[in-house]
Amino acid sequence: MNFTSNYLVCQGREIHYTEWGAHNAETVIAWHGLARTGRDMDDIAAHLSSRYRVICPDTVGRGLSEWSDAPEEEYCLAFYAQTAQSLVDRLGLGSFHWLGTSMGGALGIRLAAGAFRGRMRRLVLNDIGPRLAEPAVERIKSYAGKPPQFRRASALEAYFRTIYKPFGHLSDAQWRRLAETSVRRLADGSFTPHYDPRMVLQFTHHPADYDQWDAYDSIAIPTLCLRGADSDLLLQETADEMRKRGPRAVVVTIPGCGHAPALNVPAQFSLVERFLAGSDD
Repeated sequence: MNFTSNYLVCQGREIHYTEWGAHNAETVIAWHGLARTGRDMDDIAAHLSSRYRVICPDTVGRGLSEWSDAPEEEYCLAFYAQTAQSLVDRLGLGSFHWLGTSMGGALGIRLAAGAFRGRMRRLVLNDIGPRLAEPAVERIKSYAGKPPQFRRASALEAYFRTIYKPFGHLSDAQWRRLAETSVRRLADGSFTPHYDPRMVLQFTHHPADYDQWDAYDSIAIPTLCLRGADSDLLLQETADEMRKRGPRAVVVTIPGCGHAPALNVPAQFSLVERFLAGSDD
């Protein structure tokens, strides 16, 4: 894999991102999910980098990006959108495609309807829509807000293999990379996931963040929604409604996955690549 690791200060916070295919003219912004990092996009970014410049940020409070000292105000879609706008402006991007998993897709909906209207060309939503199933939100909050600690890195990998089993098939090497790119060591020497646990304050201080039908209905660019066949977050009835409203998304069901497909196998690469290369801009 060939990428560079970079940092920019956006809205007063240092944001880390990886960049792939820097020589290419067209750009894809690939944004990760709630408790994850931009390194989740390694496989799809490596594949797309033969044609696209791919930018994979770590959201503030995740991975190598700065943690917020105002978590109640900044861990929310509004602030994430501000940092995204600052990032793409500082990178000098006039137009681009957006690929977002879970929270990253929700951020894409917000931006496509707002600050990036006229700049975002195509939108890929990976197992996310304008309405979330509440039981799934509670499930995510139950583990994300209280990340465990392990004495051994291998035990953290085993934990990831359990809670992220809905991602679908990952090879042993992919599981190892997922663990090693989303781990931090604590002062006592133990290992824990690489994010600020306070990011779940979004759900208590910004409870309507993910209710986005109004934004979705105003989107007018080609939109692809990938839904894990067993997803408990993006329900089938919501996906069906997304076909009829707003951009009338093309919805494709990904077998063998729940929330959310890992975007790490050729069949998923092909779906994204064909959509981004479409001619109906």
